[in-house]
Amino acid sequence: QVQLVESGGGLVQAGGSLRLSCAASGLPFNIYTMAWFRQAPGKEREIVAAISRGGAQTSYADSVNGRFTIARDNAKNTVSLQMNSLQPEDTSVYYCAGDPAAGFRAVAASRYRNWGQGTQVTVSS
Repeated sequence: QVQLVESGGGLVQAGGSLRLSCAASGLPFNIYTMAWFRQAPGKEREIVAAISRGGAQTSYADSVNGRFTIARDNAKNTVSLQMNSLQPEDTSVYYCAGDPAAGFRAVAASRYRNWGQGTQVTVSS
C-alpha cells in the first residue's frame, strides 16, 4: 500500500523557517517525480515545488522561488521542503505528492496520483 506521510508543519512567525518532510513507502520511490502542493481555505490546490526522480532538477512556483528548497533522499525514500522567510500568505495545508509519469515541471494536481494527508503551516504576522 502506497503511503506518503508528511511531518514538520506548525506555527511560525513571519520571517521564520520550517522544514517539512515526507516519508514514502509502498512505491518505487526512485522512479517517482515528487512535489509539494499547498491549499489555503477557499483556494485551489497549487504547486509549490517539484523535483525530478534523481533529484538533479527542480522547479518552483514564482511565489516561493528563492525562499523554499525542495530536496530528496532516494536512499531514505524521503522528500523535504525547506521554507525560509515565511510570510502570512504562505499559510496553507501542505501536501506531498508523487507520480511515476509526471515530469518535474508538471504543475497540475491531476498529474500526481499519490498524495499525503497534509500538514498545516501557519505563519503569523
